[in-house]
This record gives sequence, C-alpha cells and structure tokens, in this order.
Amino acid sequence: MLQKLSKKLVVNEDLITSKNLTDRLGHDDLSTIGGWVKNGYNVDEISRRNWLRRNEAGMDLAMMIQKDKSFPWAGCANVNFPLIAIAALQFKARSSENILKGNDPVNYRVIGEDISTELKERAERISAHMSWQVMEEDRAWVQEHNRLLINLAIVGCAFTKSYWHSGFSRVVSELVLAKNLIINYWAKSLEDAPRASEMIQLSRNEIHERVMNGTFKDIREEAWYNSTPQAVETSVTARHDVRTGQNPPAYDEETPFNFIQQQRWLDLDQDGYAEPYIVTSELGSNCVVRIVARFDSEAQVQRKVNKQIIKIKPTAYYTKYTFIPAMDGGMYDIGFGTLLGGLNESVNSSINQLLDAGTAQNAMGGFLGRGAKIRGGVYTMAPWEWKRVESSGDDLRKNLVPNPERRPNVVMFQLLSLLIEYTERLSSVTDALQGKLPGQNTPASTYQSSLEQGMILYSDIFRGVWASLKDEFKIRHVLNAMYLPLKMRFGESNQFIRAEDYKSNPDHVVPTADPNIISNAMRLFQAQNIRMAARETPGYDMDQVELNFLRAMRVQNPRQIFPGAEKFPPPKDPKMAIEEMRLQAKAMELKQMQQVELMRLMEERRLNGSKIIALEAQAYKLLKEAEAIGSQLQLESMKTVIEVLKGHGEALDQRISTLKTLEGEASKNDEEIDDDAAGTGNNQPGSIPALEAGPGDAGVLPAAEDVEGGAEGGMGEEDVPEEA
Repeated sequence: MLQKLSKKLVVNEDLITSKNLTDRLGHDDLSTIGGWVKNGYNVDEISRRNWLRRNEAGMDLAMMIQKDKSFPWAGCANVNFPLIAIAALQFKARSSENILKGNDPVNYRVIGEDISTELKERAERISAHMSWQVMEEDRAWVQEHNRLLINLAIVGCAFTKSYWHSGFSRVVSELVLAKNLIINYWAKSLEDAPRASEMIQLSRNEIHERVMNGTFKDIREEAWYNSTPQAVETSVTARHDVRTGQNPPAYDEETPFNFIQQQRWLDLDQDGYAEPYIVTSELGSNCVVRIVARFDSEAQVQRKVNKQIIKIKPTAYYTKYTFIPAMDGGMYDIGFGTLLGGLNESVNSSINQLLDAGTAQNAMGGFLGRGAKIRGGVYTMAPWEWKRVESSGDDLRKNLVPNPERRPNVVMFQLLSLLIEYTERLSSVTDALQGKLPGQNTPASTYQSSLEQGMILYSDIFRGVWASLKDEFKIRHVLNAMYLPLKMRFGESNQFIRAEDYKSNPDHVVPTADPNIISNAMRLFQAQNIRMAARETPGYDMDQVELNFLRAMRVQNPRQIFPGAEKFPPPKDPKMAIEEMRLQAKAMELKQMQQVELMRLMEERRLNGSKIIALEAQAYKLLKEAEAIGSQLQLESMKTVIEVLKGHGEALDQRISTLKTLEGEASKNDEEIDDDAAGTGNNQPGSIPALEAGPGDAGVLPAAEDVEGGAEGGMGEEDVPEEA
C-alpha cells in the first residue's frame, strides 16, 4: 500500500502559482517523496536496459569506434565502414532542408469563413512572430534541431523541452537526448507515462542562484551541498566512457551535481486522485529541492459541483520525435543504429577479412628445410639487398617452401557488395538519391518512378517528424498565450503581436513545410502546376499562388518582391485591351492625317505670306513712282489682291489653330513663329511700315505725301491727281 504523507495540501490558485511547494511539507514527507522519485527512476531505467544496450552499440558503429582486435593475429585489419554514418547524414541533410524552410518555418492556418479578413491578419501576425522566435530570438533553435535530426536517425527517438525562461523572458526549446530522458519502456505514450525523469547537471553557482530567487529550497546547510559531489555511475555514463576511451574525471568542488527532474503524479491533497507535479531531487542524496504543479490555471482542473477534482489536464513540456516506431511496441523507437547495426558489423567483418587475406597474400613466410644452410634468427629483406648464405642456389630453392597461396575470396567480395546494396536500400541511400546520374538512355519517367520508390521510407519518416514539429509549435503557442505581454514589437520591420492573438486555437499552428513533399524538385514542380492551373481556371487566390511559387524557388522575403496584386491596378480584360489597341491605332492614323493636313496648311500659309510681301513691295515701289493715273489704278488692283490674300491667310490661321487645339500642341512659341511666318500683325518682319493700315482702314494702303487723297486716305477716282 502506498505510503501517505502527513501533510495535506489544498489544490487552489495559490498552490498552482507557487514557485516551490517544499516549504509546505515536512522533512519526513520530502524524504518520502525523494524515495518515490529515486525508486521510480530505477524502475524505468531497468525497463529500458535492453534498448539502451542496442542503442549504445549502434552509436559505437555510427561513430566508428575501433575496438582492440587480436584475431587472426595481432595488428590485423580493424576497419569500420561508415554505413550508419552515411545514412544518418543523408537523412539529416534532406530533413533539415525540407523542415527548416527559409525564414518562415511556422504557419498559422485560417480555418473557416473569414469575411472581414480579421482571421487572416491575426494568422499572419502569429506566423511572423513564431517564425521570428525560432529563427531570430532563440538563435540556438536551429542548431538544436540540426543535432536532433542526426541523433534521431541513429538512436530512433529524441525529445525537445519547451518552457518559458524567466531569465531570458522568452520561450526556450532545448534538445533532450533519449538516453537522458528516462521513461518506462512499456508506457503507451509520453502523455500516458506515469513518470518522465530527465537527468540534469547543475553547478554550485547555478544551485545558489535558484536558492536565492526562490526556485529551490535553501539547501546551503545540507551535507551533500557542502561536500564534493559523489560519483554516480549509470549505464549511460559507463558506455560513454568506453566509447571515448577515457576514464571519468576526478570529482572536485567544481564538478556539477546530478539532479533528477521528474514529471510524476502525487496525491498531495489526499483525495484519492494524484495531481501532476514536477519534482526535482539530487541524485546522490535523494534530497528534494523543488516541487511545482504541472498545471498552470484552474481552467485545466475539471471539478464536480462540490469542488471535487474529476480530472486535471497537465501542461506538456516535452515533444517526442520518432524515426521508426519500435516493432515491439516499446516507448523508445528504432534508428539506423539498431536497424543497420547487424549489417554494418557484417560489412566490417567482410572488409577486414578481405584485407587480412590480402595481407597474408603479400607477406612472405613459409617453411625452411634442413638442407638450407642459413644461420638462425629473423631475416629481413630490404629493396636491392642480397643476403649471403652457405647453400647453393639449387639447395636453397629446394629447402624454401612458402605458405600456400591464399588470395582474397571472390565470393566474399560478392557477399560484401550484397550487404552494402541492401543496407542502402534500407536506408534510402541509393545512387540516384545521392545525386549520381542514371545510366544512358534511361527514360525520365522511369528515373522519376525510381526516385519516388527509393524515397518511400524517408517520406514516411518525414511525415512523423513533421507531426512532432507541429506538436512542438503547439506547446510554444500555449506558452506565448500564458506569458507574452499585452502587446510587443519584434523584428527589423517593427511588427507587433498582441497576447490576445494567442487566445486562439493552438491546433491551427503547423510547420510551413509540406509533409507530402520531400524534395525541392517536387516542391517546384507542384508550384508550377498550381500556377498554370490558376491562370487557366478562375477562383484561385492569385496572391497566394504567386507567393507559393516564390517560396518553392527558395526566394528570401517573397512578400517584399511581391507585395500583392491589390497594390497594383487589376489587369485589363483581353477583349477590352484588344479594342483599346484598335482604337489607339485609329487615333494614331487620324493624328497622322491631321499632322499631314497641318503641314500642308502651314506651307500654304507660308506661300500666301510670301505673295503678300511681294505685292506690298511692289506697291511700295509704285508709291514712290506714282506719277500717273495708270500707277494709281495698278495700286488699286494690288490693294484688292492683298486684301484677298490676307483674308485667305486669316482663314488658314483659323484652320491651323483648330488643328493644333485638337492635338493639344498649341504653345506660345509656336504661335509667335506661326504669326511671324504668316506676316500678320503690327510691325512684323517682312512687312512695310509705310503701308500700315490706319485705325479705320485695316489692310488699306495709306496715301503718299505728295498725293492728294480723301479724308480717310481712300483712293477714289475723283481724288486721282491730274497729269503734270
């Protein structure tokens, strides 16, 4: 029967928000809880012992650790072929490129109708903020996940721990290796496991900081704290020392202390239902230094009407990443270390046997008969060296019997090729997937089908990694909702996020990567097909189609390159565009005709002005020579012609002005030039000042000084002077 505690706590808001509950329990109760923690840790460690042994053997092969060999002779071949290492590196390279996609690895989906675009705007803010958190704010996130991917491929499972770091005032995600998170091997899942114990190491300074800020209870007077840390050797540390070929360092005052941070269930209120807590204890002394609730608000506690607890939903901090599920249904999964371990060892043995056979073939050795008169001892031969012996050549040849010839076995080499081939099939590391070109005349469809078949195993693993990353982002979303300020700005573009934005459904957060697309070629091919379909069929969101195409091409900051079609005028209808082009062609033709007509009129006006100038010159000459009636009549005739020409010029000016108005090209300079060319107006170049018209007789020639005329300067018959 489970031992009960002497102190009873009440599950309320004060207990939930407390930084440490150890001060509410007595020394005996804390000792009891410390014993439970240590006992549970030992039980879980024993349950996974076989998995741990297989995992450590696989890790030795992946790291190509050489072990001492003395068979078949001392100094024989001892080569480790990097099959597991190649498979793990290939998986890490593909997964890192597909999962850690650009600068926007997080996407918040909009599900449901969004009439006011409010959901879309909120989703964009959450996506941008969470992407900034993992790519910029938490700079170790990418590095931690790169380590996770390569360790996941070898071991088979890995964990991340996401929590709010009060010192940094931000969410932190850390890699927790499977060997350092001890869970009962037969637990159904991480959520259903009765315990999860993480091994952590804290220096004396780190413990002191936690004591001073109230996270740990005051243990500065404890004997274990004031003494040198005790060496606690586990199966994990022992195997690590063997792998590195080092002895564990001597423990001194600077050696960190080993702690167990255990998520477990404790019935501290003694109502028959155990609540989720996190208990931290020192591994050597079982001293409990902290107990804190693993639920953050009353909203996670389901109660009856009488306040009795029905169920508590614990807060999740760990995310499990799975490579290949354990075939026996265990908690810890299978990686290349276990899957390819036997094949890798067989390949190593085959290679070493072939090398040893080659060594035996190249080495000189055999039997020496009695007839060979050679002194005893070890003989060595150097190039271009001859040894002097007492035997004749024939006797020496008869008494030297070499070892039987042992060439490297061809069957052994074929077996080696077979083992490597099946290892590559199992790890999806074929020539095509390594970037090697296919044979000549291989159809493209055949090559593509071969690639797809070769990626089946990787595709299945990738979907599992994508789902785990989604769970990690979900935990980060929940932590942001709990701890972010009401409003904050982030990033170089000074974007903002509100705590209210995270009061949304965390299930809508997903990685930007597509779990069904496992290569850049597939991603670009899909984006191109969607783009072509969107141009042919109405109903697509063209902005999203274009952004998806830019992301498939791995363009950085696609929003800056393509801000959206709404910021630019919509494209014209093709029929309207054709009609506009036809009208523009007609307008150009009409304009050209107007320009031709304008040039003809201007030329005609120039000729008309020239005629006027010529006639005025003749009239001026006649005025000087006006001595007879005939000259006066001739002046009358010239006056009439000049008036007619000037009227014609005015008509031309009006038509030219009308054409220029239609073209919109009239300007002051052009009008001055046109007026000058026409010869109209006062004191114009080419006109005769003596022939300027009076105020009441525009365009009428004035009378000469020696010629009598009427009051108006007219030239009637009665005014014609008589001949001298």
